[in-house]
Amino acid sequence: MSHYVSRLGRRSPAAHPRLRLHRRPRRVAMLSVHTSPLHQPGTGDAGGMNVYIVELAQRLAAINIEVEIFTRTTATDLPPVVELAPGVLVRHVDAGPYEGLNKEDLPAQLCAFTHGVMQAWAGHRPGYYDLVHSHYWLSGHVGWLAAQRWGAPLVHAMHTMAKVKNANLADGDTPEPAARVIGETQIVAAADRLIANTAEESEELVRHYAADPGKVAVVHPGVNLTRFSPADGRAAARARLGLPQDALIPLFAGRIQPLKAPDILLRAVAVLLDEHPELRSRIVVPVVGGPSGSGLAKPEGLQKLAARLGVADVVRFCPPVGQQQLADWFRAASVLVMPSYSESFGLVAIEAQAAGTPVLAAAVGGLPVAVRDGRTGFLVQGHNPAHYARVLHAFAEDPHLSSRMGEAAARHAQSFGWDTAAAATADVYVAATQAHRRRVRSHHG
Repeated sequence: MSHYVSRLGRRSPAAHPRLRLHRRPRRVAMLSVHTSPLHQPGTGDAGGMNVYIVELAQRLAAINIEVEIFTRTTATDLPPVVELAPGVLVRHVDAGPYEGLNKEDLPAQLCAFTHGVMQAWAGHRPGYYDLVHSHYWLSGHVGWLAAQRWGAPLVHAMHTMAKVKNANLADGDTPEPAARVIGETQIVAAADRLIANTAEESEELVRHYAADPGKVAVVHPGVNLTRFSPADGRAAARARLGLPQDALIPLFAGRIQPLKAPDILLRAVAVLLDEHPELRSRIVVPVVGGPSGSGLAKPEGLQKLAARLGVADVVRFCPPVGQQQLADWFRAASVLVMPSYSESFGLVAIEAQAAGTPVLAAAVGGLPVAVRDGRTGFLVQGHNPAHYARVLHAFAEDPHLSSRMGEAAARHAQSFGWDTAAAATADVYVAATQAHRRRVRSHHG
């Protein structure tokens, strides 16, 4: 780490002030209050955003932008600072009790978290952080204050939006509170630049939060193309996971909560087996992930649903797994099923496709960008289990459909590398720096 810092530190300043205006930031404070990049995705509040932050930070460091990620301390044995990769530090901030806090409890801890961020900054020279990049609305509020205190530009990524989620609630799910809506509106107004995952998300920021269209940049998330690849193929992956070679395997991988709608997959399987009982002997339905969010209220609800539907014998519940084993689950599956009610993008859709597996998904949020309907998978309007069952039957009837679509899916995923996303994000940083300096000059006349 010391070599990396010193090498960056020797970069000579631009000879002309106009040139300095266009340089990339050298050090970014990245904020992720409610979930740590060190947490296992697929459980608790850890998911696609964790993967996003880890991959983006590492790729930014590779193009000489140091990243320090501030996140809340969630265990007593965590060191204050962890080197995640060369040029990427994770700083743990004490804010509230280490364990037992839900995401809904965290607004009350934002003052303590902000104090911890300011304490870490106080030990550095002025201008140590060139830019603040916050993720999710809780981080946005801390980032707003930090950016103002440091005289730095603020870039914010929403990841999800309360107004969008509330318009697409699953049955029994809890609406996002009004305080979050107000907070998101304030952050949208305060940020120098906003990063949206898709053009649709950009339009939603303008439509729901009155964002200035000129402040919104669309940057597609990426996929680790080294980790997620077809590798040695479906047969080898099934052998490693102990799965039957000739089975129809529709996979759910993600956090178990109403928003992600794993129940729709179970209901679809029940419909499929009612109509085609001969398939029961050759279908396996893995559900890989842990309870999260409002799903924590009934952690065994999905298992009970499988029993009530009469499909418990074909469903396998598996705990969250690391990225390498997750890639094997993708390779082994006939199709990844994502019946979500809302998705900002849906990283697992691109990861599965990169591994050579097609995707069956709800046509919501960023999924129509991630999945090419009819080519790399199928998009379903709405959440009628019978519609999903019809597509699953097509995969059962044509044993080559999964392979054909999987090949197209792997090619499609090649355009979503993290290097591309990092380069585009760096461009957003430059634009935010320019906008911030123009605003400061205007303010001071």
